[in-house]
Amino acid sequence: MEIWDILDRNGNPTGKTVQRKKVCLHKGEYHSVVHVWVLGSDGRVLIQRRSLTKPLMPGEWAAIGGSAVSGEDAVTAAKRELEEEMGISAEPEEFRLIKQMVRKNSILSIFLLCCDVAVADLRLQKDEVSEAKWVHRNKLRQMIKTKQFHNYGNAYFEAVFGAFARRSESKRRKKKYERKTR
Repeated sequence: MEIWDILDRNGNPTGKTVQRKKVCLHKGEYHSVVHVWVLGSDGRVLIQRRSLTKPLMPGEWAAIGGSAVSGEDAVTAAKRELEEEMGISAEPEEFRLIKQMVRKNSILSIFLLCCDVAVADLRLQKDEVSEAKWVHRNKLRQMIKTKQFHNYGNAYFEAVFGAFARRSESKRRKKKYERKTR
């Protein structure tokens, strides 16, 4: 039985909880949701297709993530969800918060993790994820446009693609600096 903490609009725990199966959040009540975007050193993005048995968005390509359980902060939930769904283990300090958004009855925390892992080495949680693959960012944009990937909205993807671009620019500057200092 999964229990969620009920949060206020600012993400503060209210002291109340709710069972996931009996979710009935009232106006002004929220729960914590996390998404993790994995960016490879080659600039590609790891995406996953949701299991066909999922009640919400079955079979859709979507972000890695889920809901925080009672007592978890967002980064702890992101770490757990990534490990459960994909078999990728990372330390909390490796997760970079891209953006937090209030959406309907959730407070969504979007994280970026830079990591290289072969698809063959992933341990997919079959009841959550049916497959995973690496795609170039332009391919991801095309998948969103053609509705092959779940569209979380313009503000969401502006933040995500902005984080990808900043990370790539940071890596270019670092390489340029390393060449100059040799």
